[in-house]
Amino acid sequence: MYITMLSFRAMRHRVGMLLLGVFLLLQAGAQQARPNIVIIVADDMGWGDVGFHGSEIRTPHIDQLAREGVVLNRYYVSPICSPTRAGLMTGRLPERYGLRENVIAPWLDFGVDTTAEFLPQMLAQAGYKNRAAIGKWHLGHSKRKYLPLRRGFTHFYGHYNGAIDYFTHKREGELDWHNDWQTAADTGYTTDLITAEAINCINSYQQEGPFFLYVAYNAPHGPLQAKEHDLSSYGFDPLKPVFGKGQPGEEGSAGRGNTRRQTYAAMVTAMDAGIGRILQALNNAGIDDNTLVLFQSDNGAAPKEGGRNLPLRGFKFQEWEGGVRVPAVIRWPAAFKGGWVCEQVTGYIDIAPTLREITGLQQPPPQPYDGLSIIQCLKERKTVRRDFYLGNGTLISNDWKLVMPKKESAAGGAGPQLFAIDKDPYEKEALGARYPGRLKALVALLQQYQAIVPAQKVPPYEQGRKKFEAPRNWDIRE
Repeated sequence: MYITMLSFRAMRHRVGMLLLGVFLLLQAGAQQARPNIVIIVADDMGWGDVGFHGSEIRTPHIDQLAREGVVLNRYYVSPICSPTRAGLMTGRLPERYGLRENVIAPWLDFGVDTTAEFLPQMLAQAGYKNRAAIGKWHLGHSKRKYLPLRRGFTHFYGHYNGAIDYFTHKREGELDWHNDWQTAADTGYTTDLITAEAINCINSYQQEGPFFLYVAYNAPHGPLQAKEHDLSSYGFDPLKPVFGKGQPGEEGSAGRGNTRRQTYAAMVTAMDAGIGRILQALNNAGIDDNTLVLFQSDNGAAPKEGGRNLPLRGFKFQEWEGGVRVPAVIRWPAAFKGGWVCEQVTGYIDIAPTLREITGLQQPPPQPYDGLSIIQCLKERKTVRRDFYLGNGTLISNDWKLVMPKKESAAGGAGPQLFAIDKDPYEKEALGARYPGRLKALVALLQQYQAIVPAQKVPPYEQGRKKFEAPRNWDIRE
């Protein structure tokens, strides 16, 4: 009897341990199901400036990402920087925060509404302990409440403003380079510094559960400055004049090549090399299979700055496809197969709802999303019909695009124009006269978006510029 009871107790112990092991395995599986998230944003990179779109610029690592992941062929953004970043962070149209027609310039006292939920705040609820913003911010800097460490990020390394010098890291004559709250005197090319910090974070965070990295390169945005090694790879001749005024080595010529296109190409290739190092770090850590990587540009290439949006029409600042349709790739091997091209109309405001679904958060966002989750599309290769507002009188509705130019709009034109954008992505033939009913319906739909009235709007770009003096080292204390 004693032996039987002892055996029963031993068996019960073994069953208990087995159940505990199953529970821990299930719990580990749930943990593993939440991917690491790496969002990489290029700045002013054109549709025609990646190898997988036929560019002569060498982008082997972005092209590798395109081969392994899903190319988002109809990925839309705002035609300028700050609005795109606001929509990416919130999943909501930037009009709701008074942003669309202007960026947040260094001298403007403005930032995205602090009641808005940013991606890292949402991901903190989903158990993401480490959430880093690396590179360019550009969502408000006049007060601390607008800065990354007050918007849900646990670490920040980079610059508050746009268009900083790639070598001195200055904007408006002051050093704009920071490690959390501290001014960072690190030397080097900004693209390389951003890459190195991203890799440091991957190596540091990989054993601490799922992490979020927002890697926002300032390349290839102006000022056009490249490293000599990268310029040489595109035929730079130091004995010939650099673009603009002056000779190599003269004041103001740092990083310039012989032409804008040469310099721009060198900058893109340097960024591509950095992206390759980030992807390799994920591979070395053995976590690339369960890491979601998104690559995108924030808008089309700027006019006369070396970039190209061809064969699309238009540039940055415009709602033509060249200004708002950008190269984009997403990869998550553990969840969906890559190696194909997705024709779903999607874009920057869809990232927050997609990540919310992926991470399993049940509660709705504090403010309704304007975007939608595309995870089922990526898993099942199905597309859904939808509307996508591009701002300034421009709207995508399924296979149609409405452009309602205004005199002050960069889009140009005399009246509403309708394009069958799925068949005519180059916007060559306006079809409003042939389809007046469709045109009228889209104009009515457009009015719903134009009725959005924010509590405040970003001031005009030049407001306060003449008397502005940048704070010492862009150290924001308030």
